[in-house]
Amino acid sequence: MKKLIFTTALLAASPFASAADYVIDTQGAHASINFKVSHLGYSYVTGRFNTFDGKFSYDPAKPEASTVTVNIDTSSVDTNHAKRNKHISSDDFLNVDKFSTAKFVSTDVEDAGDGKLNIKGNLTLMGVTKPIVIEATKIGEGKDPWGGYRAGFEGTTTISMGDFGTKMDFGKVEFDLIVEGIKQ
Repeated sequence: MKKLIFTTALLAASPFASAADYVIDTQGAHASINFKVSHLGYSYVTGRFNTFDGKFSYDPAKPEASTVTVNIDTSSVDTNHAKRNKHISSDDFLNVDKFSTAKFVSTDVEDAGDGKLNIKGNLTLMGVTKPIVIEATKIGEGKDPWGGYRAGFEGTTTISMGDFGTKMDFGKVEFDLIVEGIKQ
């Protein structure tokens, strides 16, 4: 399984605000998709996906109307070890030659109170789509020094690579996602 920590930027200027659209700030490297997986039960291999994009819409008065979409370039997997990256990219695991993109699309957002959200959605990886839940927490929001408005969230989820049809199943993968959004 993979644990996905997801931080998303959202609009919450006032209880009377309406839904706002945000673009995930990957240009300024204010977002990340990190993961860790057990290595033989002795330690962890950590990594990240260096290339992704996404957007979301959020209304603090109606969080259940929120939406999130994230696209991940699976060939950008980076574990800080070239040989391992090549193996993870092979058809043993991510098969990036055939499935170069993974995608998460929300289907439901539940307000769990105190800035916490349960973001339910579908993760498509290696051509297989499975439902997952991202437990997200609002980090903060407000005006930035450049005249824009930003909001940020973090989240987590865990998936099993075997559920997505990998040739080799290395078990649970925990994802940590941090996403800062720029209001459009």
